[in-house]
Amino acid sequence: MSHAVANKTETEAAPNSSLKQSAAPQPANSHDTKLLNGTLARTNGLTHAASVATSSSGYGSSSAAGSNAGSGGATSSASSSSAAAVASSTALPLPPSSNGLQMPYERFRADDTSYVPIAQFYAGRSVFITGGTGFMGKVLVEKLLRSCPDIRNIYLLIRPKRGQEVSARLTELLNAPLFESLRQEKPKELSKVIPISGDITSEELGISEKDQNLLCRNVSVVFHSAATVKFDEKLKLSVTINMLGTKRLVELCHRMLSLDALIHVSTAYCNCDRTDVSEVIYAPPYNPDDIISLINWLPEDILDQLTPRLIGKRPNTYTFTKALAEHMLLKEAGNLPVAIVRPSIVTASLNEPFAGWVDNFNGPTGLVSALAKGMFRTMMCEKNYVADMVPVDIVINLMIAAAWRTATRKSNNLLIYNCCTGQRNPIIWSEFVQHAMTSVRKHPLEGCLWYPTGDLRMNRPMNTLNCIAKHFLPAYILDGVARIMGKKPFVVNVQNKIAKAVECLEYFATRQWRFKDDNVHALLHTLSPKDREIFVFDVRHINWDKYVERYVLGFREFLFKQRPESLPASRKRMLRLYYLHQLTKVVAVLLTWRFLMSRSKRLNDLWSSFLENALRMARLIPFL
Repeated sequence: MSHAVANKTETEAAPNSSLKQSAAPQPANSHDTKLLNGTLARTNGLTHAASVATSSSGYGSSSAAGSNAGSGGATSSASSSSAAAVASSTALPLPPSSNGLQMPYERFRADDTSYVPIAQFYAGRSVFITGGTGFMGKVLVEKLLRSCPDIRNIYLLIRPKRGQEVSARLTELLNAPLFESLRQEKPKELSKVIPISGDITSEELGISEKDQNLLCRNVSVVFHSAATVKFDEKLKLSVTINMLGTKRLVELCHRMLSLDALIHVSTAYCNCDRTDVSEVIYAPPYNPDDIISLINWLPEDILDQLTPRLIGKRPNTYTFTKALAEHMLLKEAGNLPVAIVRPSIVTASLNEPFAGWVDNFNGPTGLVSALAKGMFRTMMCEKNYVADMVPVDIVINLMIAAAWRTATRKSNNLLIYNCCTGQRNPIIWSEFVQHAMTSVRKHPLEGCLWYPTGDLRMNRPMNTLNCIAKHFLPAYILDGVARIMGKKPFVVNVQNKIAKAVECLEYFATRQWRFKDDNVHALLHTLSPKDREIFVFDVRHINWDKYVERYVLGFREFLFKQRPESLPASRKRMLRLYYLHQLTKVVAVLLTWRFLMSRSKRLNDLWSSFLENALRMARLIPFL
């Protein structure tokens, strides 16, 4: 089957730096589609009809478009001073029957006897998952067990933690509320989950030789979701986990005898230095190997000083290392069947395994929780910008479908899927905050400190004043009262944590991106109606009002451990807080007015004159 180029890799000029950076030379031929070729070309045909143009700057070895890495291996690279070869090609015109979809995508046809349902594809297969104990990993494991009942085994990379063996950690994981329906309805399915002791930060992922051989013999699908998602993570650890961890996993994948799909989880914001982000890999500002070398020989204190200059326009080490990891994957993957899934801001589940499930305070969850507690009332945010967030089960369903597609329809392209909502079903920040405000008042938390209100601002001085007056001043007062009563103060500490979280999110709340998701939309149309119902990732079906309400109920139950039975009492408390809030505003206005009256004779005279005229007008009314 002939293929058009559905995915490309654009090159762009990199800023000046003390490190050697990859350049963006002009290709020999002018085409609409640009690909990184040469040492960065995938041997399974990233370039399907490329013209080669050599460059005098960049990295990697110069090579022809047809150079390959050998069986099961990545292409070899020369020293970092070698030139990169850049090629470009034009996508083949779409045939009339393709209905506008890029090849290799074709719409599902009921008479297509070659179609393999997703659940059937996973039957008898073994899957290896990194990051399986994380937020997304848990949902992935649960979904595979529940919707692919004939799956053979799921191997989870688990790190021994605080003296706890991996088997104990696995037992703890499977006893979580997330797996409750499986424990009750299909308890035998849980025995398919097998722990693999390892550490993403260690050489060979810290996996024993015996377990490596086990994985290489049995695994045919790999999901790589292990990453540090801390925005303020130090560069050394972020590179070690997000980049070196990916490189070590790819090395293991090259040894797997029957690998059919490797799905790498990235982030839509890895290219946040651009406004329009397509489903392509953009040239990084640095050679990933140079950054890895840098963290190995530079002292950490000096590395911390260099970090702001290294990450450039990106806001943190997370997005920086994720961008480099994508490019390194392109370079190292060779002929492996790889696809990349880039979710935007991942939030609570939409439907699966039940609506509103969430297990962490990351991102908007922490801020909405603080809002629900009455402790968060103002932040810097452009209220009319799109809040591009996506439910976790949408992302997981896409990952499972992407692996199925990668394995069953061999492609000449490393396909990338931007898993976002901003193009198909956008919600702006003001709408999200309004939905959240309504929901936290309707389903209040126990022990709420104040009536939930809040404002989004783009005036920094005004926002700072409101932070002091509405966040920290009440916090110090409450902590002072706590000390007087002999209790432990905690509110100031909580406010400091909220301020840190707001600082991390501010970059994303004051900017807007357009994430193109053509590959996701095309993949959706290749699924049968039944698979679309089982593996839902069509974001157009999200009802944001209902979703945010379930989101609030979800973190109320799963994070704050508050049962629905406590809602009536919480609502009574919320009503009292509402009246107290209104009374406080009236008192504040009166005190302010009284203060101004006592300080200004002219204002006092104006007020007296106003009252006198009002009384005269009242006497003119007959019944008075």
